[in-house]
Amino acid sequence: MAVLYGISQWVIPFLLLIIPLWAWLKQVSVYDCFVEGAAEGVKTAIHIFPYILGMLVAIGIFRSSGALDAMIDILSPILDKLGFPAEVLPLAMIRPLSGSGALGVTAELIHTYGPDSFIGHLAAMMQGSTDTTFYILAVYFGSVGIKKYRHAVWTGLTADCAGFLAAIFMCHLFFPIG
Repeated sequence: MAVLYGISQWVIPFLLLIIPLWAWLKQVSVYDCFVEGAAEGVKTAIHIFPYILGMLVAIGIFRSSGALDAMIDILSPILDKLGFPAEVLPLAMIRPLSGSGALGVTAELIHTYGPDSFIGHLAAMMQGSTDTTFYILAVYFGSVGIKKYRHAVWTGLTADCAGFLAAIFMCHLFFPIG
């Protein structure tokens, strides 16, 4: 363990030394490459900014309008029969929309119910078994100009549902209630 700790302390400084040294040996201008890459990154950020802004506004409207709470009220009785606690439903609703929003909900659930509770375990599993479908569509598809992503939406949401169901199943298998 001490060896791994010692190695981990020196990996980044080693890379910061070896990469410029390798570039110098290959006669590559590191600074010019850096500036060129930074300029490309700024162009990409400007190109995808409208997609990110649109997605963040839509999430804000969804949460502020009460639509999230209404969906939770409608779905709670159905999901209770699946062994899915209503407390975790906001995470299932936010996760496909926003990674940082989902992380905030997960942190709140773990803080409220504890990291070793069934809800804490389920929230952690849901966080790790699903993805931010709409963020991916907005940013990645928007950055390359894909306009027809209807099938990708359904595929991503199906994968999210499969991840949620797998998280429920695995939590009941490994962390039974009661």
